[in-house]
Amino acid sequence: MADMSLKKNEMALQAPQERNKNFDEVALGYTAEQAMAEANRCLGCKNRPCTGKCPVSIDIPEFIRQVRDGEFEEAYRTISRSSSLPAVCGRVCPQENQCEGKCVRGIKGEPVAIGRLERFVADWHNAHCTAAADKPQLNGHKVAVVGAGPAGLTAAGDLARRGYAVTVFEALHTAGGVLVYGIPEFRLPKAIVRKEIDTLKELGVEIRTNTVVGRTNSVDELLESFDAVFIGTGAGLPRFMNIPGETLCGVYSANEFLTRINLMKAYKEGSDTPIVRPKRAAVVGGGNVAMDAARCAKRLGAEEVYIIYRRSEEEMPARREEVEHAKEEGIIFMMLNNPVEILEGENHTVRGIKCIKMELGEPDASGRRSPVEIKGSEFELELDCVIMAIGTSPNPLIRTTTKGLDCDRRGCIVTLDESGKTTRDGVYAGGDAVTGAATVILAMGAGKAAAQAIDDYINNKA
Repeated sequence: MADMSLKKNEMALQAPQERNKNFDEVALGYTAEQAMAEANRCLGCKNRPCTGKCPVSIDIPEFIRQVRDGEFEEAYRTISRSSSLPAVCGRVCPQENQCEGKCVRGIKGEPVAIGRLERFVADWHNAHCTAAADKPQLNGHKVAVVGAGPAGLTAAGDLARRGYAVTVFEALHTAGGVLVYGIPEFRLPKAIVRKEIDTLKELGVEIRTNTVVGRTNSVDELLESFDAVFIGTGAGLPRFMNIPGETLCGVYSANEFLTRINLMKAYKEGSDTPIVRPKRAAVVGGGNVAMDAARCAKRLGAEEVYIIYRRSEEEMPARREEVEHAKEEGIIFMMLNNPVEILEGENHTVRGIKCIKMELGEPDASGRRSPVEIKGSEFELELDCVIMAIGTSPNPLIRTTTKGLDCDRRGCIVTLDESGKTTRDGVYAGGDAVTGAATVILAMGAGKAAAQAIDDYINNKA
């Protein structure tokens, strides 16, 4: 009989005033006993609403039943049939808006902790199983994948399991995309990303780093050697506000700030990676990237770190868990404020920021209330670092070097349907390159759909 407790089993965390000084993982995971107890809260619903909301269609009730029964490796196999990156998804997927958001147990209490259970299963497998993944027999067809982020890695894994010879072309020196350059070590340890990528390599996926498609070679040239191409290049081009002072030393895009910390290892003691180690920093924005940047700044030694957001906290797109963790770690939230100028100090450095207070206006046709400036409410805040986390867009390199590839006004690749088919025959795309900046799991779902479509496309041509 299911445990009808209204609350999830708690997961241990580092104490806030300890973790805000180190880059070790914040969440410590379930023990086997905790995982089995949490799995016993699942009702095993026949209509599986949780699975229907999962972008990669994991058989959630089945893997949870296996955890409940102590069949941890079987649970891993169940998850792996649908997901190429289970240890990643268990940590960074916004389950509260997806699988857990549809859990029946959430109607009168807290939903089953599906994400924590997925993380447990993946971590248990990685700790206990050393056998290499079975390499499928090749089917004689080759597919190129551009970009080794969540969308590209998922497409590569699914295609490799179908017997395709898959080559992934990655511009950076390390595979993983946003998983390695964007998400901090304390949320997603890079050893876990490497382990997931090693599993794909065991399936036969070849990854070529330091290869900039659009410069080293082009999509057009890839089509001469491969049966199809998947584009999963993400959205790594940062946006700025175009306010005075954005060119000062000490102003970063969140992408650059996080890349220097995560990929270039500035977080490690003794690192020679150039980066401002601020005393007082402000992060402009209200998404998960803003939370990551603020929490990193705190860990670099900043005495005060502010989140400046022009709407209310209720409208922040960041995960509630990340917001709460940031607050616990001492991040100061300044809601309904908007920067209008970054103030210059000595030697072209940042000395502060000028903001104006906002209020929410009347609802528009969609019901959303837009922020409106309050005249005469300007104020200054003393700072030595400003980090812009207001969104990103796709790099124009692919669209400007590929014939017949339509893009929209935002620079995102146009796809003709949910399969990721583009206006160029044999070329498919998915993830942030198509949608603009979104979540890891949505990018993975797009990579999975494209892999199926590419398989259909090649088989229909054969």
